[in-house]
Amino acid sequence: MQQKKGYVSFVLHAHLPFIHHPESDDYLEESWLYEAISETYIPLLRNFQKLVDEGVNFRITMSMTPPLLSMLDNKLLQKKYINYLKKLIELSEKEIKRTAGDQRLNELSHYYYDRYSDDLRLFKDIYKCDLISAFKHFQDIGVLEIITCRSNTPDIFLSYM
Repeated sequence: MQQKKGYVSFVLHAHLPFIHHPESDDYLEESWLYEAISETYIPLLRNFQKLVDEGVNFRITMSMTPPLLSMLDNKLLQKKYINYLKKLIELSEKEIKRTAGDQRLNELSHYYYDRYSDDLRLFKDIYKCDLISAFKHFQDIGVLEIITCRSNTPDIFLSYM
């Protein structure tokens, strides 16, 4: 008996609840967005580019919800993300000095300094603060399919992919 060939699709789901407080420079819930950018969206873009550079034939489908896109497109939130990174870079510099006598902790401090400095460089200089266009680039070259969904997705999807 011949087996039927089947397919499996995994869809990355990118969603965050809409949080924006222009009246505050340091609103806790906005940090969810900044963490998602540094922990998820920039690493995805970095790895998509690496796969393209290495000639890997890949296809990814990713949903991006309207609230997330609205926040990623918001100029004030982009500016606040840059400030968020600058604060983390400053903290990392202080930790490099503080942990100079402990090689393990000092290496970790250097790791975070390098990581957040690279996130800032990528966000400002490479992506021009426009992650939506960065993702669109991969859609345009045919390796990413961006889909959307209703913005009132179940809470189970509130995690960073």
